[in-house]
Amino acid sequence: MNSFEKIINLQPEIGNKMYRWAKDLFPVCRSITGDGVRETLNYISENITPLTMHSISSGTKVFDWVIPNEWSINDAWVEDMQGNKIIKFSDNNLHVISYSDPVDKVVSREEMFDHLHTLPNQADAIPYVTSYYENIWGFCCSHNLKEKMKDDMYRVYIDSSKKPGVLNFAEIVIPGETDKEIFLSTYVCHPSMANNELSGPMVTAMLVRLLREIAPLKYTIRVVFIPETIGSIAYISKNLSSMKKNIVAGFNITCVGDDRCYSFLPSRNGHTIADKISEHILSHVDKNYLSYTWRNRGSDERQYCAPGVDLPIVSIMRSKYNEYPEYHTSLDNLDVISPNGLLGGLKAIALAIIAVDVNYCPWTASLCEPMLGKHKLVSNISIKGAGVSGMNIGRDIRGFISMSDGKNDLIDIANFLKISVWKAYSISQVLLKSGLIYSNPKKNYQISD
Repeated sequence: MNSFEKIINLQPEIGNKMYRWAKDLFPVCRSITGDGVRETLNYISENITPLTMHSISSGTKVFDWVIPNEWSINDAWVEDMQGNKIIKFSDNNLHVISYSDPVDKVVSREEMFDHLHTLPNQADAIPYVTSYYENIWGFCCSHNLKEKMKDDMYRVYIDSSKKPGVLNFAEIVIPGETDKEIFLSTYVCHPSMANNELSGPMVTAMLVRLLREIAPLKYTIRVVFIPETIGSIAYISKNLSSMKKNIVAGFNITCVGDDRCYSFLPSRNGHTIADKISEHILSHVDKNYLSYTWRNRGSDERQYCAPGVDLPIVSIMRSKYNEYPEYHTSLDNLDVISPNGLLGGLKAIALAIIAVDVNYCPWTASLCEPMLGKHKLVSNISIKGAGVSGMNIGRDIRGFISMSDGKNDLIDIANFLKISVWKAYSISQVLLKSGLIYSNPKKNYQISD
């Protein structure tokens, strides 16, 4: 069984495992720094796959940004004058603005509402609100709850702090036969949301497990678990030279957990090997996948593909961020993702990674078509459908050989033949074994005996 077949035949239990991991981590209050990030990274390292932990100190300059102070929160609530806690951080960690300042005072309803965020168009949802770089305090709740707040005064309490500390991230490297790398990045900075947070690190962690089982691969696999935006900026600032030298393709992994659709966001360049392979894979996983443009960017691809950085990094997703109704709200719960959705996201990205790893430009070994019957690839008796392993020899093998000019890679040939790259790869292995193509250029074509 080759690597493509191993991925295609992954069993449902793999999806169930990822869902259980997400369920364990769902209650954790994550932000771009702090205990929630550490708890999440430690869980992955201890329960799924060992990670190497890193940190960058608050105040460190990274390009135009500065690593902020570390934020922590213990408790928060809003109480009416009868002593009823009507908003509680302990009920849902989205109830407090991420990076909120501490507060402990009695305020008027008008002032309370100035610091209270809701979504009138999604009246049952708690919005996810952040203020990493401006010092404010605030709460979030459903609009329906806000409409019930009729008292003139409220006590507001947030037990939080911002102090010099560190930004944490983690990394793991799976060595390949070459130092050239396939780069995977996911983020661990959102609180209790499922598709737009936990699906990414859960699928990425399972990818590490899977790729270790498939190894050795041609390319080294480098994986980072980072806070979104500031984490990718910080990582690039420390590693840009080696990234530009070594990365041949990469994937920003986010929103890969529901089972409603597949989505693709290209690199800024739009014509990298990662772009070509991803679009090919998705066309065979789900011909109705949604294709977005660089105008629709919104995650860490903004940094990896920024001018001057220009890495070949794309995103294969299920329902894309900003494009599904539960996005950035409390409605993005564990009901939004599913074991089957997570498994589908895993398979699509894993197939793309393997396609990058095995891709090459084949060369035919002879001038004109070789005599396939002599090589026992077809019967010498000509009959419709003759071939091996269910292949249509006339269309697929001869077509493959006809495109093997050292310029077309496996994806080009698969697209020409209108077959999947995993079928093209199987054909290539038959032809390599038969000596009818070769994987490295030679000075001259050889004339078959």
